[in-house]
Amino acid sequence: MAEAGTQAGYLVTEKLVKRFDEAVAVDEVSLSIGKGEIFALLGSSGCGKSTLLRMLAGFEKPTSGRIMLGGQDVANMPPYDRPVNMMFQSYALFPHLNIWENVAFGLKREGLPKAEVQQRTDEMLGLVQLTPYAQRKPHQLSGGQQQRVALARSLAKKPKLLLLDEPLGALDKKLREQTQFELVNIIEKVGVTVVMVTHDQEEAMTMASRIAIMSKGRVLQVGTPEEIYEHPRNKFVADFIGNVNLFAGKLTVDEPDRCAATTAIGEVHVGHGVSGTLNMPVSIAVRPEKIEISKTRPEGVGFNLFQGKVKEIGYLGSYTTYILQASDGSKVRVTEANTTRQDLTDITWEDEVYFWWDDNAAVVLRD
Repeated sequence: MAEAGTQAGYLVTEKLVKRFDEAVAVDEVSLSIGKGEIFALLGSSGCGKSTLLRMLAGFEKPTSGRIMLGGQDVANMPPYDRPVNMMFQSYALFPHLNIWENVAFGLKREGLPKAEVQQRTDEMLGLVQLTPYAQRKPHQLSGGQQQRVALARSLAKKPKLLLLDEPLGALDKKLREQTQFELVNIIEKVGVTVVMVTHDQEEAMTMASRIAIMSKGRVLQVGTPEEIYEHPRNKFVADFIGNVNLFAGKLTVDEPDRCAATTAIGEVHVGHGVSGTLNMPVSIAVRPEKIEISKTRPEGVGFNLFQGKVKEIGYLGSYTTYILQASDGSKVRVTEANTTRQDLTDITWEDEVYFWWDDNAAVVLRD
């Protein structure tokens, strides 16, 4: 994960709106992004994140609102005049040019002196560790190497803002995971401000210092990956990031440091207050990895202890997932880390089990 930006408000959008006829693609989005920050726009298809990115690039003109970059309003500035560069998912490398020529292309078009083009292109190839491949054509490189060429070309013109559109979408899973860290290291060395669009949660949480969760053109929550995951503001965010169990109920206790809710599986205790109204509807969110499971009743557990039957088991290498049927018939997901090579559990299909969690593991959501 990247570090947070050092200068707040370097890139600011103020009530940014984009309408296509009657459809609102981006609905009054206001963001403040620090200089040198890697900021991710995360959401499902059609949520408005790509339209927002295109407005930052200048490819779409806002219906209303402002885009401030380094104190300058660029909302009505054409893309070729903006100190902004965009790297597309397809990389868009020129197949007939070698790697050096691909990186140098934009610099030559700007009419920079030959010596400066040479120096900056060599510097960028060194930065992405592709100097030995300078004379190769794009098709002679792996997908990860092509991605780094596209990044070098985007950084060569020294943009104030770099926009990444699904930057690793063309790579397979293992290479994508490896390249995420490489990309962050390169970007941090340059110090450029980055806004990236992705629908991949792991990619956003690995690369970005902060994430904006979008739905239906609006930003629902902005925060660090940890804040988004551990303290979601609503059910959509909780359900969108990772896996979560949601228990609907009514608030029965509400103190400053604790609360409780009556749900279909029983009373659930939570280690924080909500300043709500008794009997108001709430949802209790509990991540699967925070739930314990056992065939025998645990000692010393006084609350948040329930029973269920194992209906599904999925072994995923680093962890095992159990799908339990609770007493009310609802499904509860539990994950356990596989910390040893030996299978030490005796839990199998159709077993009656106990499951429980600490009161600090749960979050109360109002909507």
